[in-house]
Formats: sequence, C-alpha cells, structure tokens
Amino acid sequence: MASLLEKTQTLIQANLHDMVDKALEANSVAVMKQYIRDAEDNLDDLEDATATVGGEVKTLERKYNEYKKKGDKLDRNIDMLLMQGKTDLAGAAQNELNSTRRMQEQYHEQWVRQEREYESLKNARLKLEAKLVTIRQEQKEMEALLQLAKSKEITVKTMKSMDDLMGVGDGDIARLGESIQRRLDKASASSELYADSLDSQMDDVLGKTEIDLQLEERKRRLGLSDPTSSPIDEEEEEKASNS
Repeated sequence: MASLLEKTQTLIQANLHDMVDKALEANSVAVMKQYIRDAEDNLDDLEDATATVGGEVKTLERKYNEYKKKGDKLDRNIDMLLMQGKTDLAGAAQNELNSTRRMQEQYHEQWVRQEREYESLKNARLKLEAKLVTIRQEQKEMEALLQLAKSKEITVKTMKSMDDLMGVGDGDIARLGESIQRRLDKASASSELYADSLDSQMDDVLGKTEIDLQLEERKRRLGLSDPTSSPIDEEEEEKASNS
C-alpha cells in the first residue's frame, strides 16, 4: 500500500505547468494525453486497492468484535466459576481470556491501522479525480489554443503570399507585357512575310498567264496557231501529258 500511496501522491503533486510547457514545446497535446492516461490507469489501481482495503477493514472489525464478544463471555464465566469455588476451571478460563484479549487487541490495532489506510486511499482517490477533471479541462483548452495557433499560421502564410504577390510592381508587369508584345510582333512579322511571299507567287503566276495570252493572241494574228485551240486547252493538255 505504501508504494501505491507514494505513486498516487506523486501524481497529485505533479507540476502541471511544467507538463504544459513540455506539451507546448512539442507543439501537441500528446504529453498531456499521456499524463491523463497514466493518471486514469493509476486511478483504476487506486480504486481496486481502496476496495480491497475497505474489505479488509470490515473483516478486521468483524474479527475484533468476535474476540471481544468471546472475551466478555469468558470474563463473566470466570466470575461465576470463582463464586462457585471452581478455582481450577476459573484459572483455565482466565488463561483463555488472556489469549483472547491479546487477539482482540491485535485485531483492534490492525483494524484501526487499516481504517486509517482506507481513509487515506479514499482521500487520495478524490484528489486524483479532481486533478483529472482539471487536467481534462486544460487539455481541451490546449487543443483549442493549438487549433487557433494553426489557423493563425495559415493566415500568416496566406498574407505573406499576398504580400509577395503585391510585390510584383508595375515594372514587372510592364516587362511581362513587353515580352508578350515582342512575341506578338514577331508572329505578325512572320505572317506578313508569308503573305508577301504568297502575293509574289500569285503575281508571278498571274503575270505568266497574261504573257501567255498575249503571245497566243499574236500567234493567231500571224496565223501560227490552231484557231480552235485556246491557252487554257493547251495548258490542260500539257498537264495531262506531264501526269
């Protein structure tokens, strides 16, 4: 019982502030939760021990009363035997009474001692229960504070990101716009170049066709070409022969 009481006393007198500091340093309530689990386990052991000692108290009290009752009866019988002149029987009864009184006294001492132990255990259990109530409340407060701290950290992180974004000034935007404009100018120039090339090709084709028509007209005037043929027919015939 002494070791159990010492263990319980240590729990009751534990430095809660030191435990909270360690929990905060670890940035979690795991330390406090472990403390609560340990205290709950010891509370269960304490309740079992209290019930055991309480049972022993009742047993010792019953034994004490039994020996007291027996001793009182022997005491009366000795008086009766002496009055009847039965000295030998009175002597034997006195010897038994002496032994009974010794047992009665031993049980009384044990009963008183266990009764004090029982009361100490009950008081320790009540104190430990009260301490657990306080610590559970502290745990809830710590969890709320930890959640608030996490929310604050997220807020700070978000605000920092916004601050970084705000740090992108007009010069940065201008440089970005200029880069995009250069890409657009390059694409426009390439498009114009291809357009000019296509125009040139079309001009070449149209110019060649016009010259061919002019020459054919001259051939007809000079009687050098088939009057039934046309430049378009000749071009189609030429394409057919090439294919």
